[in-house]
Amino acid sequence: MASPNISFDQIPASIRKPGKYFEFNTKLAVRTLPGNPQRVLAIGQRFSDTANQLALTAIDIFSDEQAAQAFGRGSIAHLMARAAINANPYLQLTMVAVDDNAAGIAASGTLTFSGPATSAGLLSVFIGTVRIDVAVAAGDDQAKIAANVQTALSKLTDLPIVASAAKEVLTLTARNKGSLGNAIVVKVQEQIAGLGVTVVPMKGGAGDPDIAPALAAVASGGHQIIANPYTNDAALTALRTHLDFVSGPLEQRGAIGVIAATGALADASTIAAKLDSGRITAAWYRGSVKLPSDIAAAYAAVIASEEDPARPLNTLELPGLDVVDLSSRTTRTEQENALYNGLTPLEVSAGNRVQIVRALSTYTKDAQGVDDVSLLDITTIRTLDYVRKACRERIALRFPREKLSDRTPSKVRSELLDVLYKLEELEIIEQVDANKAGLIVERDLQDANRLDAKIPVDVVNGLHIFAGRIDLLL
Repeated sequence: MASPNISFDQIPASIRKPGKYFEFNTKLAVRTLPGNPQRVLAIGQRFSDTANQLALTAIDIFSDEQAAQAFGRGSIAHLMARAAINANPYLQLTMVAVDDNAAGIAASGTLTFSGPATSAGLLSVFIGTVRIDVAVAAGDDQAKIAANVQTALSKLTDLPIVASAAKEVLTLTARNKGSLGNAIVVKVQEQIAGLGVTVVPMKGGAGDPDIAPALAAVASGGHQIIANPYTNDAALTALRTHLDFVSGPLEQRGAIGVIAATGALADASTIAAKLDSGRITAAWYRGSVKLPSDIAAAYAAVIASEEDPARPLNTLELPGLDVVDLSSRTTRTEQENALYNGLTPLEVSAGNRVQIVRALSTYTKDAQGVDDVSLLDITTIRTLDYVRKACRERIALRFPREKLSDRTPSKVRSELLDVLYKLEELEIIEQVDANKAGLIVERDLQDANRLDAKIPVDVVNGLHIFAGRIDLLL
């Protein structure tokens, strides 16, 4: 006689009083795949003296003004929040702030004026993408012009710099300490007779904060995308270690990291090679006057806008980024080189829109140093994370208190196969029928309470290249 197929959670088998008893079973209710919302976590420096938000404490950010009040107006954290929200207004954004390194040094630069001006005109100072216009009258000497520029700059509290004038020299100092201040681009435009301006770029910033405590504070947050503003070795190692931990088979909170670089191809390639991680993607936008932290935040926000993990991110625009000069725009050869070195090039397209060429991970070689394309596109690891999530949640829903008998493996296999077919319907994976013989669920040989499964997954690839031959017929 076959064993009963119906089991009850709330109605005991020992009752004797006559009656008709019913319980509710919700384990079979969910037959669809889980949602895939993408939450971004951004790490940035705050101002300890004006911030309302404590360091190392996560906070959900919904607006530019909220970020300004939380972290200090013009702080790295504030500007990253602005860049992310501008790129994706519907973003689910969480931020965690860190304080400046106490031993850090703030970057500085100078504008040195010579004169006096012999004609009236307009002096334009650019701090990144922000333009500040200052009127110059005929006869204004260099000290007056420097003071007027300082006054104009002081009115813009969102700038990442503060200015101080001493005679003809205007000194610009980054508000936050560390290397990011070195990336603040300062330019001057003027055509005023008698006036000269010498620009010394921002430099000398050093000593970035340690992001490991910030990552540890949000380790259980379950964020899918983490924007890291720093590219020093310590920060990159901390990010990679964190992603490997939270995304591992025991924690199972799959996440990717996002960084950005604006320098030379060789420098950006060196950064990617140091990472060699299938969970980190590095945007490369040479010559941008935006801070790398802003580009990383915008790139992370745009990735989050695509909930389909298998869909390529090619051509997606990054709103809010500047249009680089023609001399800084990358050639096709440079882009190919970048793609072979684990970089994600950004380019200026039609309509002066900045867009993604192809979103790759920084993983290019295996542990032996052999070329490996298994995790080439960032969509691959995102797809695997989602497949794991779908399988895990289905098993958790169907078998919350299941006994392990000889019939259990077939029931579990059936549920896993159903999940795979649904993933195939959404074109997230493919070839399920061809691979289903490889779907194995069996009892563990060492642990009597454990069930093991081998789940073959053929991820859907992106259509990145189309090649055609045109035959001429006369």
